[in-house]
Amino acid sequence: MASSSSSSSGVAERRGIPAASFVEDVQTYLSQSGLDVNTSLAFFQERLQQYKLVEMKLLAQQRDLQAFVADFEVSEGIYSRARVEDSDSVCLWLGANVMLEYSCDEANALLRKNLENAKASLEVLIADLQFLRDQVTVTQVTIARVYNWDVHQRRLRQASASKDS
Repeated sequence: MASSSSSSSGVAERRGIPAASFVEDVQTYLSQSGLDVNTSLAFFQERLQQYKLVEMKLLAQQRDLQAFVADFEVSEGIYSRARVEDSDSVCLWLGANVMLEYSCDEANALLRKNLENAKASLEVLIADLQFLRDQVTVTQVTIARVYNWDVHQRRLRQASASKDS
């Protein structure tokens, strides 16, 4: 028997984001899952909303990382650029009410390391967003396929009932 659904890319999840299943054969999917059309549609709609919430979270993280790469945070949501004139040391705010004084070389090394980490995190985040967008698309297509299958079945039942009358 042909599979009624399969993962969009063969991956079950990516960093906690579940992969969407594309429904090849709606009737087989419904009979194998034991769901009716409305329950199935409700499940897919709920999954779609979960994907949208994760997307909003990831987009916020992406904004924060992109701001970090270019600027430093002065206050919550306020970023600026700095230029350090010739100095023996600089003070860096590390967060959690901690500020440390570093030599310029140490500060430069720390900031470069943080920048590399931020860029690597941004690359992973962009890949997560692409995976998530693929799952949203698969889910939307599946919703449309289940809905259209249901409309087709109703029309067939109406046509059959009309012939019987």
